Amino acid sequence: MANNSNKSSGKMAHPEAKDAMNRFKEEVASEIGVNLKQGYNGDITAKEAGSIGGEMVRKMIKSQEQQMSGNNNQ
Repeated sequence: MANNSNKSSGKMAHPEAKDAMNRFKEEVASEIGVNLKQGYNGDITAKEAGSIGGEMVRKMIKSQEQQMSGNNNQ
């Protein structure tokens, strides 16, 4: 079986992207009242983690829709 170089390995292509996503996650968590700490956050509930991820996705979709419509004002 050939190695598929396009297959996602769960790693981001650019270290800057990982840093930006971490800052985005911390910003969203703060906005919804979930306290994250540096490093491991295994003590937050699944509901809290899901709320952070869900809000991140909502914001990313909204941003993409605004870019596609030519309206970059947030």
